[in-house]
Amino acid sequence: MITLYGITNCDTVKKARAWLDDEGVEYRFHDFKKHGVPTDRLAHWLRDPGWEALLNRKGTTWRQLEPDARAAAVDEAGAKALMLAHPTLIKRPLVEWGNGITVGFSPEDWAERST
Repeated sequence: MITLYGITNCDTVKKARAWLDDEGVEYRFHDFKKHGVPTDRLAHWLRDPGWEALLNRKGTTWRQLEPDARAAAVDEAGAKALMLAHPTLIKRPLVEWGNGITVGFSPEDWAERST
């Protein structure tokens, strides 16, 4: 079963969920705001695709952080602590497919993975 992680009100997550629905792809949705970040999965994601690919430095949450908090994100441990404290710092959507993990929405890539 595919699991899509994100937050309900994220526009990209909305597009991704609509695409999956339109394509008839079954998936489970895990909302970071409602259910938190699964720490066992986060540990896996920090290895693949890696903390640098996972940390969203372009969003509102990042911009609202104090400079000291942002400065802590220089390694995996610092990024992990920030992502646990602020789940919206995880790039979205994050999808666990049967054949790997993707971050972000790419209809072309997803079409290949979902067949």
